[in-house]
Amino acid sequence: MAEVLVQFQEPLSASGSALYTARVCGRSAPDGGWEGWIEFLPDDGSPILRSRRETRQPDRDALLYWATGLTQIYLEGALARTLDPVRPPRPVVLPEPAYDGPAPDPWGPAPPPPAQAVLDPFSVYLKGEDLLRQELNALSDWHLRNIIRAYALLDAETPEFQRLSRPELAERIVVAVRTALAHPAVPPAG
Repeated sequence: MAEVLVQFQEPLSASGSALYTARVCGRSAPDGGWEGWIEFLPDDGSPILRSRRETRQPDRDALLYWATGLTQIYLEGALARTLDPVRPPRPVVLPEPAYDGPAPDPWGPAPPPPAQAVLDPFSVYLKGEDLLRQELNALSDWHLRNIIRAYALLDAETPEFQRLSRPELAERIVVAVRTALAHPAVPPAG
């Protein structure tokens, strides 16, 4: 239950001719501790004004101590805030962009086409590892490198990758597909 903790004797003036008497009120906060606010009693009989919460203290004694230390200047500021509250600016909600990136440079080179794979190593592997190995061994180096690039099976830009023979490329694809399917948390590219 709320209570008046301190009532000040010196009146406060606001814009216009009204004078106000300030009093600090407090209550036990719903989530623990004590919260305090200030009520302003006008001398002209108009409705009593109240501030937003001015403080939060651990207990009633701490709130009473805070209230007894308030100055006339603080009370005048609290009255001004109560009469003309500052509203926080509304957050700006930005729309989604229409494109995922900037327009291409009209004078720059055309981007390379994405690597095209002649077969899906994952779907062939599901029919059998030996079948995948047979299919890969029938392909050229160029096709094997495109499969690796299209499905991001290896880092295709390393010097080691460039030196691999056709049988080594085929075997690396088989191992990469087997590993990717054994760890489904990492989905295969493509």
